[in-house]
Amino acid sequence: MIDTHAHLYDEYFTQQWDAAYVEMKLAGIEEVWLPNCDQVSWSSLWNLYQSNTSFCKPMIGLHPTYVKEDYEQQLAFLNKELQSKKVLAIGEIGLDYYWDVSFRDQQITAFETQCHWALEHHLWIDVHCRKAYGDLLAILKKKEFKDLTGIIHCFSGDAREANTLVDLGYTLGIGGVLTYKNANLHQDIQHVPLKNLVLETDAPYLSPVPYRGKPNSPAYLSIIAQKLADYREISLVELIEITNQNAQALKAYSSFE
Repeated sequence: MIDTHAHLYDEYFTQQWDAAYVEMKLAGIEEVWLPNCDQVSWSSLWNLYQSNTSFCKPMIGLHPTYVKEDYEQQLAFLNKELQSKKVLAIGEIGLDYYWDVSFRDQQITAFETQCHWALEHHLWIDVHCRKAYGDLLAILKKKEFKDLTGIIHCFSGDAREANTLVDLGYTLGIGGVLTYKNANLHQDIQHVPLKNLVLETDAPYLSPVPYRGKPNSPAYLSIIAQKLADYREISLVELIEITNQNAQALKAYSSFE
């Protein structure tokens, strides 16, 4: 299995890396894709990738909740790194209005700037969106971004938004929320073709049931995969094969080995 979104450079993993790595491999994890947050996290992410190039795949980007007064300096640093380093995608980038909207305009500017990076380097984007789907769709529908593609990480919109994003050429990242009793995610994505879905954990966050409230791990990805297979009434093997193919297509798009 390929976990398309997990923060393995988090201290929770790095402090027990050997044991965590063995657990993930035993659980059938083939690759884990690493979304970046900001300038500080980048060095940890890159070092982890350099030590585990066959298992970890790096992205680079400024997470929307890290867009603060210094966002222009953050972008300048990350853009300089992008010029000299091969990455899988630009991410995680996007919009987040859940906790704070005081930097809304700066988030939009940062997001659009990084979308242009993706076009310039022929990379896809890994998108974080929380309580901001109206602005997100307005941006992605712009003519200048018509050639963009990527993953809407931890999709949390409604059915209309899901179908609109798929029509725009995006893939939806499905994680632990799918297992939550009161979540409507399975209903919101019920008409999304399997070819537009990939699996993720967002570890160490958003643990699936029965680990909710505890640190998440890519080792739990099979729980999410089984839940999705059950909803789609197909075998776990078939579900994993399809979502892996979808992930591999994005790797091919970025020409990343």
